[in-house]
Amino acid sequence: MEPVAKKKVGAGFGVIIQRDGKILLGMRHPDPDKADSAFRSSGEWTLPGGELEFGESLEEGAIREVLEETGIILKNPSVFAVSNCKNEHAHFVTVCLTSSESEGKARVTEPDEIVEWQWFALDELPAPLYFPSAYAIEDFKNGTFYTNRY
Repeated sequence: MEPVAKKKVGAGFGVIIQRDGKILLGMRHPDPDKADSAFRSSGEWTLPGGELEFGESLEEGAIREVLEETGIILKNPSVFAVSNCKNEHAHFVTVCLTSSESEGKARVTEPDEIVEWQWFALDELPAPLYFPSAYAIEDFKNGTFYTNRY
């Protein structure tokens, strides 16, 4: 019997950028090999975000990822929720941050991952939503810090 490789839990974040009563969502590439998701998600709307890099704070990571993915300069992000996100492909503790302070216009900077960015009202969200983003948005709307969904 071959030994089973021990799987690890990752740390990541999703960011709700608030502007003019709307939030920013990006459409993941329809090809799961290009959508750059450990969860193998593709063709779904997602919040900007990503994996935490060694040595950075959650706020620094959120600012970095938002700039890399959208070209937007994020200011003063704050943590509002934590989700335990897992499927058959991956398991991440996702820290959710938000900010209503940002500069710049959203643009596609990584077209192999995200094919478009759009602003949506919280009561008019598109479908399908990337499940970690759906959890973050639900917690944001409900003012919930953590909900055990398993």
